[in-house]
Amino acid sequence: MLILASASPRRRELLKSAGYKFKIIPAESEEIIPEAKPEEAAVLTAKSKALEVSAKHPDDVILAADTIFFISGEIMNKPKDEADAFRMLNILSGARHTVITAVCIIYKNRIRSFFGRTSVEFYKLSEDDIDAYIKTGEPFDKAGAYGIQEKGALLVKGIRGDFYNVMGLPLARTVRELKKFGIEPDI
Repeated sequence: MLILASASPRRRELLKSAGYKFKIIPAESEEIIPEAKPEEAAVLTAKSKALEVSAKHPDDVILAADTIFFISGEIMNKPKDEADAFRMLNILSGARHTVITAVCIIYKNRIRSFFGRTSVEFYKLSEDDIDAYIKTGEPFDKAGAYGIQEKGALLVKGIRGDFYNVMGLPLARTVRELKKFGIEPDI
């Protein structure tokens, strides 16, 4: 059985759209290692989540992921409030930032970790643009304060890399890695 160790509705949607049957058992740990590079922090966090769920479900294949948005060395987590969302979106305005999504798959003694990297460029946003987007309510449950698959797409000038990585799961790579664990989608 495949277990998704995440409460993310976007990851659930992506796995379902790829044809997988799975259970959802979110990990409780969300720790990011602050002194690590973003790639290392994401991999360590995904691995920590996978190990936590694997300890309780040792006979299942566990899939965990962690997404980090960063720009100029600052990691952009989920905004705490409207002011924090405004601050983040203002920083992203007219700039290019990087999205790292790390994935860890565990089955018994086999552990496979990898990450995807996507570069996202925003249009220059006015204060009114930012306020209007904040009023949609979208920024508050998303790292980086936007959802590229929703109205946040209107802020994005372009991307280089895997679109699904920005949503929280580098899907094509994840499918290939799951096959190595004997997990095939039902297509």
